Amino acid sequence: MVKNDVVSILRELETAAALLSETELTEAMNLIAGAGQVFVAGAGRSGLMGKSFAMRLAHLGKPTFVIGETTTPPIRKGDVLILCSGSGETKSLLSMAQKAKGMDASVVVLTIHQNSSIGQRADAIIQIHAAAKEDEGKRQSIQPMGSLFEQSLIITLDGIILSLMRKMDQDTATMFERHANLE
Repeated sequence: MVKNDVVSILRELETAAALLSETELTEAMNLIAGAGQVFVAGAGRSGLMGKSFAMRLAHLGKPTFVIGETTTPPIRKGDVLILCSGSGETKSLLSMAQKAKGMDASVVVLTIHQNSSIGQRADAIIQIHAAAKEDEGKRQSIQPMGSLFEQSLIITLDGIILSLMRKMDQDTATMFERHANLE
C-alpha cells in the first residue's frame, strides 16, 4: 500500500515536470548565473525548498543568502531575488518583490499562478503545474495541501542546479570543496 502511494506521487511529479517551460527555466537560470548575489525566500515548506536551493547555489560558489538570516546583506542592482510561492500572493514575499524591484534587482518567482501579484512584478516566472494548499479540491492530486507544489519546487530547482553546473563548468568535486565542514 505505501509503495503504491510512493509510485503515485512519482507519477504526479513526472506529469508536473513534463509541463515545465524550457524557455521559463532558461530565462531564470540565466538571470541567476549573471547575478552578483542571489537572495532566496519562501514561506513554510516552500521556504524550506528554497533554502535547499540556496545551499546548492553556495556550493556552486554563487554568493547566496536566505532572507531573514542575520548575515543577509542588502540587495542591490544586479542581484536576483528568488521567491517560492504557490499562490504568488504571500504578503511578506510580495513586499520583498516590491523592495527588490525598487533597488533595481531582478525577481524570479516559482509559482502556480503566473498572473499573481508577485508574478506581475517578476522578471522571470517559472510556472509549476501543481496544486497549492489554497487549491484544495480544484486541482487533481492525491497529496494533501501543497505537497505536489513543494516537491515540484525542489525537483525544478535541482534541475536548474544541474544546468548551472554545466554553464559554470562545475562538478560535484568542486562543489564539495565548498560544503560545510563544521557539522
